[in-house]
Order: sequence, then C-alpha cells, then structure tokens
Amino acid sequence: MSGKILIVDDEQSIVTLLKYNVERAGYETEVAYNGTEALEKASNHSFDLIVLDLMLPELDGMEVCKQLRQEHIDTPILMLTAKDEEFDKVLGLELGADDYMTKPFSPREVVARIKAILRRIEKVEHIDKDEVITIKDLVIYPSRYEATVKGRMLTLTPKEFELLLYLARNLGRVLSRDQLLQYVWNYDFAGDTRIVDVHVSHLREKIEPATKKPTYIKTVRGLGYKMEDPGKYEIQ
Repeated sequence: MSGKILIVDDEQSIVTLLKYNVERAGYETEVAYNGTEALEKASNHSFDLIVLDLMLPELDGMEVCKQLRQEHIDTPILMLTAKDEEFDKVLGLELGADDYMTKPFSPREVVARIKAILRRIEKVEHIDKDEVITIKDLVIYPSRYEATVKGRMLTLTPKEFELLLYLARNLGRVLSRDQLLQYVWNYDFAGDTRIVDVHVSHLREKIEPATKKPTYIKTVRGLGYKMEDPGKYEIQ
C-alpha cells in the first residue's frame, strides 16, 4: 500500500491519532491545522487523498473543498464532522467532497474509508490504456480519468467521473439509484438517493446541450437513470 495523505484538523489529539493509524496502514502523511494552511498545501503539493475536518480556523472545510475544486484540484476528499455540527452531506458532496464521516469515529474505519476511495480510483486507473468510450460527442478515456464533449475537456470530480463511466459502460441499461450508490460510493448511505440525483444533475450541466431536455442521461421515472446514445435517434 502506498500513497500520501493530507490530514487536516485543528485538534492535535485527532491529528496524532489519525497520523499514527494512517501511517501504520502504509501511507505517508502530512498535516495542516487550519483551512488556510490546508489550502496552501493541497494547492502546491500532490496528495492521493485529503482527510478534511469541517470546522477549522480561518477557512472551514466546506470553503477549502470549494476552493480546491474551483482550482480544478480533484484530489479525493474525506470530510470529517462532529455529530452536533450542522452538516448537509448533500451540500458537502455538491461542493466536491467524495465521502464523509461523523465524529467520534474509529481510526480503523477512517483507514478503511481511505482504502475504499483509493481502491475505486486505482480500479479505473488500471484499465486498458487503449480503451476509449465514444457516445456521440461524448468521449471518455478511463485510464486517464478524462472526458470530453465536442473536444472540450470536462472538469469532473472523481465521483462524477466514476458515475459517468459506470453509466456509459451500462449504455441503454436502467440503473437504480441504489445500484449507483453501491457501485460509485461503495458503502451504505442509508438510502439517501439525493446524493445520486445531485451528481447526475452536475453531470448533466457538464455534458448535456440542454439540461432540461437531457439526451445522454435519461431519468426513468420510478426506477433510476440510464445512459443513451443521442446519435441513434438522428435521422440518417
């Protein structure tokens, strides 16, 4: 196991606990104790994943997450939040977080979540380098974690890319929200399918010519979503 993890929390005891357990699992670590420091390190250094506390001095976790995504830094983010803190998980995921955990937590569970996130990314990165998926004007390059529409490079979070790729690989098949939750997020979100809807909405904004009349990602009422090829409906 290898990789470098940025741990961001203003509580020394939590940083020490996470650092010990993450390094014991075989990862390198770096730490930050406030949002400004976290943003600086994540913007100027390469990390495989960021463990990011919600409540931080100077800049909170939401703002750090938002600014990183605006800078097109797509490093996976695992958000930490205390039970008594107001945290809208859908908003957090809208801003680009990949996962979240509630304090108090088991260090073993944090490490398990880190491994699960990195495993999903590694699974995509080890795909046949020559594989290219083309659906009309949409072109997906799985091994490069990239996609284009009409030659324009899309800015996608890791979760958005994984969702897009899974839909594309199941072209024409109806996939339930629970199926998408299980495959893309890989753990129980207690049936909160809004997470899927939020990500589908984001994908539509990026790939559809008109979001109110989607041609790629269709909603199948009462069932879920399916990816279609708009080109097959064009008059030859």
